[in-house]
Amino acid sequence: MKRIVLFIATNLAVMVVLSIVLSVLGIARPGGYGGLNLGNLMAYSLVIGFTGAIISLLMSKPMAKWSTGARVIDAPRDSMEHWLVSTVQQLSQRAGIGMPEVAIYEGEPNAFATGAFKDSALVAVSTGLLQSMNREEVEAVLGHEVAHIANGDMVTMTLIQGVVNTFVVFLARVVGYFVDSALNGRRDSDDYRPGIGYTITTVVCEIVFGLLASMIVAWFSRQREFRADAGSAQLLGSKVPMQHALMRLGGMQPGALPQDMAASGIANGGGWSALFSTHPPMEERIAALQSLPR
Repeated sequence: MKRIVLFIATNLAVMVVLSIVLSVLGIARPGGYGGLNLGNLMAYSLVIGFTGAIISLLMSKPMAKWSTGARVIDAPRDSMEHWLVSTVQQLSQRAGIGMPEVAIYEGEPNAFATGAFKDSALVAVSTGLLQSMNREEVEAVLGHEVAHIANGDMVTMTLIQGVVNTFVVFLARVVGYFVDSALNGRRDSDDYRPGIGYTITTVVCEIVFGLLASMIVAWFSRQREFRADAGSAQLLGSKVPMQHALMRLGGMQPGALPQDMAASGIANGGGWSALFSTHPPMEERIAALQSLPR
């Protein structure tokens, strides 16, 4: 969960900064014959959409370490850390990827994997997860995170986020142009200059379209979680450990999980929150695992 929240937050921050800079430079304004050059606008939208997503991907690993205070295990301090590194190494070899960095951070039960490249990723687990699960369950969670890396999920998320960002930026400005033109009656003017109607409409549309885009990204993320659960079962040679790990998480008392996980509906996923949740409800994930062939 944390890797998706960090990725989306960084992506949006980069998009906002780029939009402001290009707007100040006048690049974001509609122009051309009739006041709207769709080719230039699409090029601008692609730059904004994919630059933000790519930069956030490249920054994902250092941002994750910084935001969680994760300590990379360079030299294991005890038997638990030695087991963690050894387990991730074995799972990575089975998955056919390079050995990722292994880290521990203080916090409630959770784990994440992040990084732009399969052979130089990061797998981190919280102290709460290590304290609340037995080693078989922790191994299943590690297998889940290694499966995310092997599946190239962060790159997939980058491409999807870049596409939806592009359409959000493009459509918001097209709608803003037509609304502003209708209000001022200057649609066919060669010297069209956007007014306050364009600015307000663009901002409102970016918010609305951005919410819709978030639902699309969240849907893809939920499908990736099912695949990672199945990937863990394949790496461990059994679906039982991952089922037990999910049941353990689902059976915890309210507040035991980090607030960002709870807000996303990872345990229950009901109502409108389910549309924005990056993880499916726990019972759906367990049912999907149970339906897998032996």
